[in-house]
Amino acid sequence: MKVRTWGGSVILSAFLVIMMVFPVWARTIKIGIIGPMNFVQGKGQWNGAIMAAEEINAKGGVQVGKEKMKIELVKSDSNEFINLADATNAMERLMTQDKVDFVIGGFRSEAVLAMQDIVMDYKKIFIGVGAAHPEICLRVAKDYNRYKYFFRGSPFNSNYLVATSFAHLGFVEAALKKELNIPKIKVAIVAEKAIWIDPMITAAQGVIPKMGMDVVGIWRPSDKATDVTAELAAIQKAEPHMIFTIFSASVGITFARQAGELKIPAIQVGINVEAQKDGFWEATKGMGNYVFTTNTYAQGVEYNALTKPFVETYTKRFGEAPTYTADTHTAIVEALVPSIEAVGSLDADKLVAHLENREYLVPSGKVKYLKDAQGRPTHDLAWGPGYLTSLGVQWQDGKLVGVWPNKWVAAPGAPEVTYKGIAPLKLPPWMKK
Repeated sequence: MKVRTWGGSVILSAFLVIMMVFPVWARTIKIGIIGPMNFVQGKGQWNGAIMAAEEINAKGGVQVGKEKMKIELVKSDSNEFINLADATNAMERLMTQDKVDFVIGGFRSEAVLAMQDIVMDYKKIFIGVGAAHPEICLRVAKDYNRYKYFFRGSPFNSNYLVATSFAHLGFVEAALKKELNIPKIKVAIVAEKAIWIDPMITAAQGVIPKMGMDVVGIWRPSDKATDVTAELAAIQKAEPHMIFTIFSASVGITFARQAGELKIPAIQVGINVEAQKDGFWEATKGMGNYVFTTNTYAQGVEYNALTKPFVETYTKRFGEAPTYTADTHTAIVEALVPSIEAVGSLDADKLVAHLENREYLVPSGKVKYLKDAQGRPTHDLAWGPGYLTSLGVQWQDGKLVGVWPNKWVAAPGAPEVTYKGIAPLKLPPWMKK
């Protein structure tokens, strides 16, 4: 009898240990991750979400009231680069067939605007990670009761992307004047055909001349162009010192490679999403050297204490540095889960009320959700010193390094900003010739 009791205790103890190491969840939190999964942008969204789910589930899951719940991811290919209808159909399936609790992702603004309406019909929280058009969040202010379930997760909107890009232009302008003694800088604007870019073009046309530089022309190739020699010939004839690029798709590779082959004596500055990725160097066969782009992360650059662990863990897990679409990780770990645990519920309305009033650190800075001039919530992201700024990064001989902000002062009286790990800018040597 004593042997049996002892044996039973051993079995019970072993069972309890197994339960502690491998928890059994009665329910799961289903999160749909939607994006162009056959493209690197979607792969970043999926990878970031996988890493987040693994981290949280390994710690026992999410505390929802008195219950622990596991995160379950549902992968959904929006195919939004190719077909808008595919994107809306994919979102509808997440709502009706997969019955997810939350949605994170989306990339092209045209697709996100359409998908947003579907999610709002089901009153589910949708955290956008990829699209930048301001209208996506302006809808929240205009019709709060319908659109309050949408939050921008990354990047900040295209108006702030423009402001960041202008800061980059000013930074490079100063270097050109100092190193090459050019009295007045000429700028060519090259941007893919996409609606999120339209307000950026309008702003650039007005602001660049006010910065003391001349705009020598605007070119708008297809976002999937495989040959831009005609555009480059015209640009070369215009003799700019800077080429202000705004690319989110594969044309960014085409343009950088062909411009590099021609050694056009101008430095590319702006947004080139393809140049944010580790594979850019190989894809351009090294012709993308000295390309400068806005980026969220760079090896060795730290916004705060969260940056280094996130970048290093992601790089080790997936063999490449994260781009901003990997901020699905942030949307889950820093945004969604803390709010769920704070309110003890998956109720969307309770979560909206909590999430929209939070300020919290993320690996790329600090999140604060904005209100418009009338005091209405927009669920858009604050930009500037102390919040989110992004980086200026440059390809330098096969390595992507952070070069901005470097003693950046956003406005008179604003604090000077330089992040740990920032390196000096390098001008293409053929410009010096």
